[in-house]
Amino acid sequence: MTNGDFMIESPAVTPATRRTNWWRLLLRDRFACLAVVILLIVAASALVGPMLFGDLAVKQNLRAVNRPPFSLDDGWAFALGSDSLGRSLLARLIVASRTTLSVAIPAVVISLVIGSIWGMWAGYHRGWRENVSMRVADVILSFPSLLLAVVVLYVFSPSALNIVLVLAIARIPIYLRAARAESAELQSRLFVDAARTFGTKSWAIIARHVAPTVLPTLFTVATLDFCFVMLTESSLSFLGIGIQPPDMSWGLMVAQGRAVLQSAWWIAVFPGLAIVVTTVSATVLASWARLAMDPGQRWRLTLPRSRRGKKEVRP
Repeated sequence: MTNGDFMIESPAVTPATRRTNWWRLLLRDRFACLAVVILLIVAASALVGPMLFGDLAVKQNLRAVNRPPFSLDDGWAFALGSDSLGRSLLARLIVASRTTLSVAIPAVVISLVIGSIWGMWAGYHRGWRENVSMRVADVILSFPSLLLAVVVLYVFSPSALNIVLVLAIARIPIYLRAARAESAELQSRLFVDAARTFGTKSWAIIARHVAPTVLPTLFTVATLDFCFVMLTESSLSFLGIGIQPPDMSWGLMVAQGRAVLQSAWWIAVFPGLAIVVTTVSATVLASWARLAMDPGQRWRLTLPRSRRGKKEVRP
């Protein structure tokens, strides 16, 4: 841009600059940083935990049955106590994280990909495509997710693969409806009309113009749904039709500890606490990412957390 005899150049925004800005925004939010640290610890436990602590998680020690937590008399492995067979609760928590995440993450990803693509396609084209898609979603939503999972897993063998498939199918309408509503509103915007006028194909418009605007909303929905899937897996394991021994998951550990809840509370409390901490961390990170991914709301991350909910007039 020129100003008289002087040349004024706008600073180029490179991918490296964007990454730096995102890191700065993340470091300004202590809760989001803490959530990232917790989720990284859980992810690292799921990746390397079974290789390092697999034997310790299944090794029985009848001399250390129901060992209370916060005692190092039998070594660091029993820092969180032991279960009714003398197995290290800390090692079992670390190993079980892989099973829990291997159920929750694939189920959310499958339903997110299918539901979002289907919903954006139906919302953009409208007409009979939208009507048929909404009726299919209504049929699936007429069956509660937990009840549908109970029936399917009761008929078929309860396994991690079957849990992932049934939960993915049951959660597709959530993303389908959200994506359909957003894309139906966007398809009448001026920038979409301009792209259509220049002869851009429908799928190109959806990929380049509709999807980037819809993704922040879908990402938030996916994170909340991740929490729901984790709780559903815990409920199924509690009912005895989820993850089966000798496999272990946080939900199964809660179910195994309910019989001795009064005498050995830590067997059920610590896995339940792991579920709560993980889901809360994912929700906090999703809230931060929703603002960071939205150019119109990103400036709120520069404000103190106590002022983000207040409306302010931007110049």
